[in-house]
Amino acid sequence: MQLTSDNKFKKLVIIGDRVLIRPSKGNERTDSGLYLPPGVQEKEKVQQGYVIRTGPGYAIPMPVDDEPWKQSDEQVKYIPLQAREGDVAIFLLSGATEVMYQGEKYFVVPQSAILMLEREEDL
Repeated sequence: MQLTSDNKFKKLVIIGDRVLIRPSKGNERTDSGLYLPPGVQEKEKVQQGYVIRTGPGYAIPMPVDDEPWKQSDEQVKYIPLQAREGDVAIFLLSGATEVMYQGEKYFVVPQSAILMLEREEDL
């Protein structure tokens, strides 16, 4: 299988309540007109980016059954995440882990570090 821009993330499995975010290009200028180098933008405490992939969510603990006649049904159930692929996420950089994948920078962020989501859909 050849990797293309459409399927390059199909191999990635995001675990639990984590979200893969591609950082967006920040404002290169301040409101007063000063140009900011990329190093200054990356040191901000809050970043924004696009949600690329999400994990399955929070695992729900399974009750312990001591009944041997029951079939062992090892289906893990999850509480889904609020973040969806394509959302714009505002997140705390302190909770994020920076990763490089195929020469591009991404962040793996737990849902608890996401402050706000912007979603393009009709209300």
